[in-house]
Amino acid sequence: MNRTETMLDVSGLGHRYGGPSGHQAIADLTFQVRSGELACIVGPSGCGKSTLLRSISGLIEPTSGEVKLKGSPVQGVPEDLAVVFQDYSRSLFPWLSVRSNVEFPLRSRGIGKAERRRRADEVLEWVGLSEAAKKYPWQLSGGMQQRVSIARALACRPALLLMDEPFASVDAQTRFELEDLLLRVRKQYDSTVLLVTHDIDESIYLADRVFVLSKSPANIVADLEVPLGDQRDQITTRESETFVHLRSEVARLLDVRTAAAPAAASDVDGSGGSTAQQWAEAERALHS
Repeated sequence: MNRTETMLDVSGLGHRYGGPSGHQAIADLTFQVRSGELACIVGPSGCGKSTLLRSISGLIEPTSGEVKLKGSPVQGVPEDLAVVFQDYSRSLFPWLSVRSNVEFPLRSRGIGKAERRRRADEVLEWVGLSEAAKKYPWQLSGGMQQRVSIARALACRPALLLMDEPFASVDAQTRFELEDLLLRVRKQYDSTVLLVTHDIDESIYLADRVFVLSKSPANIVADLEVPLGDQRDQITTRESETFVHLRSEVARLLDVRTAAAPAAASDVDGSGGSTAQQWAEAERALHS
């Protein structure tokens, strides 16, 4: 993969809910993500991060600006894009086995049974769930269920993988394991990833670049390179001078710009419902 090529091009993106006098969730967002890059978006609660991902994924039509994937305007949900959601308990089909959950989106793409099975087994091995292929989601822990969600996304071999707070619903130890898993599979598949998080440490640990958003209506206030190299681990990387410096820089940026943010906005983005509910609806749309 040519890392000088632009995979995702977001230009002047804005979205307002409820017409001209409604809530402006995001405003004039412009940024690019290069091929093979893992970029993180971090911002205060309620700043419009989920609205941004829904606009990029084609699940909603922005009221201004443009999104291009591999140079082509996004109109509807692109076939070569996949999303991993925070609410893994809603994103998996409880009546299907783990392997069938992973294979499910491949059916709508006209991929034959043998190839579906081969891809499912490959990605399940990568996320450490080969022995759980015949189990059902409700038989797995939360961390294992989220591994299934990641495997399902990777099986589609997306040009761009979007992740919305993918590790926020698991305990700290599982979160660290899933972060390291993402780094491994990203390297294995040379994937391009855009991950939204509210966790400053997570954004720095995972990313090649961190985009810092302002409070709503969101715009980018900083685009920070993360020169931590490809080999990272949960102890020495987080103790490094570079990590500590970047964490402080992002924290200062967020502190200055979130002082006036409403405390009640943590689970809504102005569209009239919780982000968990909206992403659950988005999941059904993506895999129907």
